[in-house]
Amino acid sequence: MQTIENAKFKAEINEHGAELTHLVNKDGNFDYMWNNDLWPKHAPVLFPAIGRSEKDSYFYNGKEYEMPQHGFAGDQDFTVTANDGDKLTLTLTDNDATRKFYPFAFKLEITFSLTDAGLNFNFEVENTDDKTLAFSLGSHPALNVPIDGEGTFDDYQLDFEPAGLDLKQFEIVKTPNPYRDGKVVPLAAANGSQIKLNHDMFEKGLVIIENDGIKKVTLSSGATSHSVSLNLDDFRYVCIWTKEGANAPFLCIEPFQGLPDVSGHEVELLDKEANTKLAAGKTKTLNYTLTLK
Repeated sequence: MQTIENAKFKAEINEHGAELTHLVNKDGNFDYMWNNDLWPKHAPVLFPAIGRSEKDSYFYNGKEYEMPQHGFAGDQDFTVTANDGDKLTLTLTDNDATRKFYPFAFKLEITFSLTDAGLNFNFEVENTDDKTLAFSLGSHPALNVPIDGEGTFDDYQLDFEPAGLDLKQFEIVKTPNPYRDGKVVPLAAANGSQIKLNHDMFEKGLVIIENDGIKKVTLSSGATSHSVSLNLDDFRYVCIWTKEGANAPFLCIEPFQGLPDVSGHEVELLDKEANTKLAAGKTKTLNYTLTLK
């Protein structure tokens, strides 16, 4: 386990999966991150797939490859490249285990940086192969709601920027696993750019918000002075989720650059909707910040 901290915050990150496990407000002595066996994860890294692949597989050049839910990065041990006290860099490169699922040479470098405002995540994907690859990448932080025990889940809301959005979502079907059905529908729980949280809205599972151009989302409540914001400039989609049927006191706010498959459609990797293509020798960087109050 790696630790970074500054005067305001302390973060713990597990080298296994490069997963943020704790993010502590030192003045208030509380943790923003979920830690409970009801859902035993904290902030998985989703790479090189997001969600379920049809038949848990895909095609590349006509050959079928298995792909676990959310890819394989969360099951890999990352190498500590640097820990400067308030900044940590972890690196994953292709190996025998990854090549079973993904026949490409790559380097995934994740840097966690604490500032006075919060925690920055920087994801850098480098194609070290001699052929084009394609990937999805997402982050899956689970935040305690209520924050610092103040209020209840239903007291909280999400506000999206810019204001005036008519929020839409991808319709989800369960077979029994969650897939898209290809349709985009109004987000019934939303009132313009705002969502008042309630557990019933997650009855069908994850909510993937489709609107292009979302810049920021803020989790807040009148019951507390604390809030969490995520800037989303580098990510096309944002997903929200909590464990169905559990009345769980956490919410995942997930920047997505990629999508789960449409049910019934097994895809060719380089043609998959919302994947990022990366030519040989090229690098793609995606960044977001948890701004904490």
